[in-house]
Amino acid sequence: MRLLKSTTHPDISDLSAKTFIRKATRAIVLEGENILLLYTKRYNDYSLPGGGIDEGESNIAGLIRELKEETGARNVKNIQAFGLYEEYRPWYKEAFDVVHMKSYCYVCTIDNELLEPELEAHEINNGMAPVWMNIHQAISHNQETMRNCDKKGLSVERETFLLQRIVSELVNKSCESLLV
Repeated sequence: MRLLKSTTHPDISDLSAKTFIRKATRAIVLEGENILLLYTKRYNDYSLPGGGIDEGESNIAGLIRELKEETGARNVKNIQAFGLYEEYRPWYKEAFDVVHMKSYCYVCTIDNELLEPELEAHEINNGMAPVWMNIHQAISHNQETMRNCDKKGLSVERETFLLQRIVSELVNKSCESLLV
């Protein structure tokens, strides 16, 4: 899968430190300029649905499971690789100093009707909810959060980058094909 971007948190000076590798998937579900996202009240941001890949689980199986759990999506189909976003961040668990976060992003389609999400306790406590949102408005909102919000999460920069890349590679191209 192509590498979209690699970032290192400014608090990390030594990439040879004890590193935990965390693999995750991110779903890109588009309908024109609308995209299925998760709004998180705690961080006041929009993010792509997805999450950690379980031990022994394939990227695709993890994508389908996370999309169903977080949004209630059904019949995930037409799955195509979009790219990998990797991050090195400080880690908070014993025995490791750094987490190497690998987010594997996939474009896919789903049924129009969403079922009830199966959110985890921490997701509910953070005020997470699935929403269909105009992608340009989501980018503007996240940029505003990055500029003005002290409580922003570490993922808002990744998510905003990914949304911008989705616009340039997928949304603008689909609009261009309509003009031809």
